[in-house]
Amino acid sequence: MTNDLDTLATALYARIDDELKASPWLAPARPAVGIAATLSDAELLTLAVTSALLGYSSERRWLRRAGRDFRHLFPCMPGQSGQSGQSGQSGHNKRLRAASALLTHMIRILATDTTLWSDDVWVVDSTPVGCGCSRETAKRSDLAGWAQYGYCASHSRYFWGLRLHLVCTLGGLPVLFAVTDAKADERETLRDMLDTAPDVVASHPSQTIIGDKNHYDREFEHDLAERHLKLLRPTRKGEPERAGAHLFKPLRQVIESINQTLKGQFDLERHGGKSPAGVIVRILSRILALTAAIWHNDKTDQPVKRSLIAYDY
Repeated sequence: MTNDLDTLATALYARIDDELKASPWLAPARPAVGIAATLSDAELLTLAVTSALLGYSSERRWLRRAGRDFRHLFPCMPGQSGQSGQSGQSGHNKRLRAASALLTHMIRILATDTTLWSDDVWVVDSTPVGCGCSRETAKRSDLAGWAQYGYCASHSRYFWGLRLHLVCTLGGLPVLFAVTDAKADERETLRDMLDTAPDVVASHPSQTIIGDKNHYDREFEHDLAERHLKLLRPTRKGEPERAGAHLFKPLRQVIESINQTLKGQFDLERHGGKSPAGVIVRILSRILALTAAIWHNDKTDQPVKRSLIAYDY
């Protein structure tokens, strides 16, 4: 199997289509009466992943590019002649927002179908997802009330928006994720992620989680220990040297690199979402794109599973 964007898109489409045939209830609900969609749900998600891999943050620009250069992959592009207005950019956006559950499901399906899923070390961190830069935006946006002002210590800056929390393997594969307001406690968010995915925790006994200093708390570490999870974090001032401290710094760089991939390659902070549903689906599309690239690299025996070079043209 070759390692390029066309092959990845074809393999991803086939996998999503097979999942929908085996589990048709996963498909987003559609009105019983109305014009049937010409773009399938499998094509819809594959189109979103392709857009993320190529770094498009504008749906209008992407649909124009895809209609010109990717008709061999998507013959029934939204907005093409002979289709209804519902199949245009507005309808495409509406359908994609309705597919959030399917996006989440496919992220897990692809992740569990890789050799990286069985890794015994996870890294956890959060990264800002900016949603506006002006005071007027913060006051009038549909995101107001969820999005808040927060501080990013890694880049020494304040921002208005949300936070993406990620639990990943050392190979960069997303295992768990959550989107919260900018001031959410990282320990409580990690607890919530573990509580909502008990099957993942059960299938990874004696897992090691590498976190930063924000994960310090005796009660929190005791809670992780009861789940048979071991926390590796920096030694705080006044504490005795913790086991594994010499491994911490090089391994912590992994999560920073993953965050940079989402921001640099996938333009995470230029998502363009104006509503909670719009922001969520754009974040999910980028996580699915990263997972799909790792999945395809794993299936084609590539030496670097998180490499995106073959798909960036």
